[in-house]
Amino acid sequence: MNYILKSIPSRTAKPRSSGFTMAMDKGLSLREVEDFVETCGDFIDIVKLGWATSYVTKNLKEKIEIYRSAGIPVYFGGTLFEAFVIRDQFEDYLQLLDRYQLSFAEVSDGSITLEHDKKCNYIEVLSKEVTVLSEVGSKDAAKIIPPYKWIEQMQKELNAGAWKVIGEAREGGTVGLFRDSGEVRQGLVEEILTQIPEEKIIWEAPQKEQQVWFIKLLGTNVNLGNIAPNDFIPLETLRLGLRGDTFDYFLNQF
Repeated sequence: MNYILKSIPSRTAKPRSSGFTMAMDKGLSLREVEDFVETCGDFIDIVKLGWATSYVTKNLKEKIEIYRSAGIPVYFGGTLFEAFVIRDQFEDYLQLLDRYQLSFAEVSDGSITLEHDKKCNYIEVLSKEVTVLSEVGSKDAAKIIPPYKWIEQMQKELNAGAWKVIGEAREGGTVGLFRDSGEVRQGLVEEILTQIPEEKIIWEAPQKEQQVWFIKLLGTNVNLGNIAPNDFIPLETLRLGLRGDTFDYFLNQF
């Protein structure tokens, strides 16, 4: 840090499994990636190339290499996995991961109907080759999954070999964990936490108010995902109690 302030919450250091922040890259240029890494590299734990943007991204190999050179792993969004699976091209997906030398993969079923046993089988197969993040929740705002089902699916996916499970919210933060207004489904989150260890969950929380809510619930080192590049430094100040939304919250803990 650039100067000393007393009573600042302690952040975990990279590589970390708690206090984890996942970036959502929706199509940054190579120059933007270079700037993002230079400015925020200390705070970026992993980068998701959102949904299937990698299919149309120019200079994809070069982009991945910039992140990799900075020690930041990259993975393709779960929607791309679903696009391969629905077309019966899972083997092609495995070859794609190998071609780009990716060490992480996301398994999801937010856009397709996939029997949960089959989803867990994909996780089991992939986890033998790469580190798997599995996403739970639907991208359909009209589909409300009861808390017990979230818990059941999360536990089974962890048992199948997922490193962490991701709570679905999309890039807008208006489905899954959240109401269409962006409000957190508080009861859902609290019930999930009665059964699933918090360090095993990445909460997609693209909106500032959502990030504040999770930080106040679970502390500085909560795992958060779908964070826009421009929001990384603002989020880090929220984690450290250096923005109005969490300023008093952390001061009162010292």
